[in-house]
Amino acid sequence: MISIRIEKVTKRFGAVTALHELDLSIEQGELFFLLGPSGCGKTTLLRCLAGFYTPDEGRVLFGGEDVTNLAPHKRNTGMMFQSYALWPHMTVAENVAFGLEERRLPRAEIASKVAEALESVHMGPYAARKPNELSGGQQQRVALARALVIRPRCLLLDEPLSNLDAKLRLEMRLEIRRVCKEFNLTTVYVTHDQKEALSVSDRMAILDAGRVLQVGSPQDIYRRPGSKVVADFIGETNFIEGRLLSSAGGLVRVATAVGELDGIMGIGAEHASGDAVTVSVRPECWVMSTERPARNAVRGRIGKCVYLGENAQYDFLCGESSLKILELNPRFTDRAGAGELFASARPEDVVVLRD
Repeated sequence: MISIRIEKVTKRFGAVTALHELDLSIEQGELFFLLGPSGCGKTTLLRCLAGFYTPDEGRVLFGGEDVTNLAPHKRNTGMMFQSYALWPHMTVAENVAFGLEERRLPRAEIASKVAEALESVHMGPYAARKPNELSGGQQQRVALARALVIRPRCLLLDEPLSNLDAKLRLEMRLEIRRVCKEFNLTTVYVTHDQKEALSVSDRMAILDAGRVLQVGSPQDIYRRPGSKVVADFIGETNFIEGRLLSSAGGLVRVATAVGELDGIMGIGAEHASGDAVTVSVRPECWVMSTERPARNAVRGRIGKCVYLGENAQYDFLCGESSLKILELNPRFTDRAGAGELFASARPEDVVVLRD
């Protein structure tokens, strides 16, 4: 278990700069996610940590040791690839043992460590099978056991669940978190799946165009996005343009086309009274009612309604504007196209963005 520090790392491929002076710190035993759209630099950064790429500028440190120019096999990292990369002609046990055999450990020690690694991912009974005799989820567990068996200083995962169906993905999210915490591993996990990141990570970094936009816990990233890009990438949201009327003690008041809204500043947002601002309000944060609320009341009516059983999605029409609203345990599905209603959101759910 180690801490990881990335200092001013830049990586270029010809005329393309994939990473721009990127800084990050990952704590010991932390399950840290790199998240962002395709081409944002997350896999490039992971490969810099693994040693497959050498940064053009900057440093990578494992527990204070500079490993920037250290060969991959000398870093003692466990890497799990998107394709699993299992040897088809080897059994499950032989695949898991491969890294230990390369290290020339005694046979008895290899057998003991392989058995322990397979048991940790519930694959002990399948040791004699070949990869083509396993399901996708079982192959994924074998790849995880192979990464764990060498007792790595840190674990690097490159979209490990992308080849699984939806049900298996849900199961394996919890399994990966269990294993990483059980082994107390510092883990860096690349994905583009927001739900995966929100449900598994301790902290995450949102990347875009080779730069870090925001770092924080899943709750911080989702509930207090700093920028439009972050708010738009993580889940759905309503962007409402307005003008800042006042700001005091972290609380703000904004004039918008749907009315005056009380809210809070997003992470890193700094605005003065009179500034044009953008407000983010998540669809599930709106509450509809027939009576006018005391704060943040938006007057309107339901346009389009999509009923989904446990929830319903609405287009809430307010003058020339429209809000996306998600209602759990729907009560207003029969009001589509009918009379006037009110929608409101708590001030802590009305977030003024940085840009």
